[in-house]
Amino acid sequence: MWYNKAMENKKKLLLIDGSSVAYRAFFALYNQIDRFKNRAGLHTNAIYGFHLMLNHLLERIQPTHVLVAFDAGKTTFRTEMYKDYKAGRAKTPDEFSEQLPYIREMLTALGINWYELENYEADDIIGTLDKLAENEDEYDVTIVSGDKDLIQLADNNTTVEISKKGVAEFKEFTPTYLMEKMGITPKQFIDLKALMGDKSDNIPGVTKVGEKTALKLINEYGDLESVYENIDNISGKKLKERLVENKELAFLSRQLATIKTDMDLSYTLDQFVQNFHLGEVKPMFETLGFTKLTPRLASVMGAEGGDT
Repeated sequence: MWYNKAMENKKKLLLIDGSSVAYRAFFALYNQIDRFKNRAGLHTNAIYGFHLMLNHLLERIQPTHVLVAFDAGKTTFRTEMYKDYKAGRAKTPDEFSEQLPYIREMLTALGINWYELENYEADDIIGTLDKLAENEDEYDVTIVSGDKDLIQLADNNTTVEISKKGVAEFKEFTPTYLMEKMGITPKQFIDLKALMGDKSDNIPGVTKVGEKTALKLINEYGDLESVYENIDNISGKKLKERLVENKELAFLSRQLATIKTDMDLSYTLDQFVQNFHLGEVKPMFETLGFTKLTPRLASVMGAEGGDT
């Protein structure tokens, strides 16, 4: 099978933020959305784009273990902490929502594990499994998302890839890259968001503190606690006033931005080894109108998949 191509000295775990990657795939092919319909009228651009992304990742990374995590819904423990978390986002297009069940079905047919958990986000599932892999010290981990929040998980054993353009272009984030480009560690990335906020998730941060100012504060003082411990030394009357007035929001924002790594999951990493059978996905591809993808699948997954 395809996973036997991986290096033998260390297992390779691929963790995919399914909700985010599927959304990126949807918009990567959005200008062709009318072309991507099956005979029943189902839009298929997100399914198709997700499949292309998945093929690209499997072929390039050659993981031994794979899991795709999904958001279970809009209500999570973060909305309990801050009711406006992720508020104000545009309504999810119906053309995208109708495709999500088929993406999950496709993964099941391919023998790729996927998981979602009520009250949590895909990020938290990924964070917990990444920590588990770190504790076992047997894995190199690649995390793939369309959302930069997961950068905080990067370390010597974990590389975070963020989709950039189309279905096959990703930007790699490592601790070395973050330090060279921004002068911060992955952990400090959380404090950066605590100060500057995040409009996409409606994390408030400190009023009128942008990335440049937030970076300067973190580079100078190290973390959020130290910024406030040295509040009297910070220059700029207005900046100091905003920091003081928004102190509670800053610490709340850090809580909202922090990915959980200690969820109680009933999985072990060895459950994520794949058992691919080409025959199980072929009927689904025929229904979706993806018949030309089957030879590509056989090439990526390995001839051992067969038609059984």
